[in-house]
Amino acid sequence: MKKEHLNPVSWQEKYGYSQGCRVDEAQRLLFVAGQIALDESGQLVGEGDFEAQARQVFVNMGRVLESGGMGFENLVQVGVFMTDISQLATYARVRDEFVDTSAPPASTTVGVTSLAFPGLLVEVNGIAAS
Repeated sequence: MKKEHLNPVSWQEKYGYSQGCRVDEAQRLLFVAGQIALDESGQLVGEGDFEAQARQVFVNMGRVLESGGMGFENLVQVGVFMTDISQLATYARVRDEFVDTSAPPASTTVGVTSLAFPGLLVEVNGIAAS
């Protein structure tokens, strides 16, 4: 598989994402549903703590990627939904613990008024390719 990050301008670099990601010769695609801050038993992790929830979201995403025979290096796109957009820098710092910051996935971030369950602060979905 060949993955090419497309950035016709450079301003996005200071925000840590790619404008686009072209994938050639992929054999598999994995569509990761929105991951939320629930642990293995379905209990909310980090009530009121955005950073703890963001970290749990990426732990959960990692489990899905691994079960599909992939890892964070395979992510080509993520969609981020957060109830407090002022937490974007915190989200980015946590995300950078998991993704390749030299070739980050294409990203969309949206501020929302609420998520599926009470207490959730962030949700992330994604597309991975290999």
